[in-house]
Amino acid sequence: MLGQGFRPRWMLSWQRKSARPHPGYVSVPKKEPLKLSCDVCSVVSSSGQVLGRGAGAEIDQASCVWRMNNAPTLRYEKDVGNRTNLRVVSHTSVPLLLHKPQHFFGPASNGTVITSGSYLSTGWFTLILAMDMCKEIHVYGMINDTHCKSEGYRKVPYHYYEAGSRDECAEYILHESAPYGGHRFITEKTVFAKWAKTHPIKFFHPEWQLS
Repeated sequence: MLGQGFRPRWMLSWQRKSARPHPGYVSVPKKEPLKLSCDVCSVVSSSGQVLGRGAGAEIDQASCVWRMNNAPTLRYEKDVGNRTNLRVVSHTSVPLLLHKPQHFFGPASNGTVITSGSYLSTGWFTLILAMDMCKEIHVYGMINDTHCKSEGYRKVPYHYYEAGSRDECAEYILHESAPYGGHRFITEKTVFAKWAKTHPIKFFHPEWQLS
């Protein structure tokens, strides 16, 4: 599901330019197409990798800021920014956000199970949508497919807003080997690296070295 964030009055002039309609993405209550004009998009991961990076101001400079599920900005503005133009929400996060039904656009597909028995992640769908709507994509706080194998890798919580939660790499490895119902996070990162070679996608904090 897609949810469009509120637009504060202090938005800069480039944010007030005419929004382009996207007919493929329709508001559930009003059946109206999503209207959004995005040149550079900041796609903010919910990973603990964003903590301590101080990238908030950089993130907010993009023409559109995308977030996932129920990831908050309050108290984390220095690292994740405070603007939100679009929020991509998985079905498991809907109960946490139902008190804001005006944020939702279009039902998610039921056909997300792949032959391995896993489900494509919210991050996967977010990048798919961003490639359709954004001219350039800056992804913040997403590790690559070799990070968890590197010696002395940076251990962070799976979600930046859940202190003390399972280590991100432990969660990724658990999902990667789950027989059914998990996400193939590491495999997805391999695919993202391939996309970045043919699309204007850049990864920051940590930065990816694309060969």
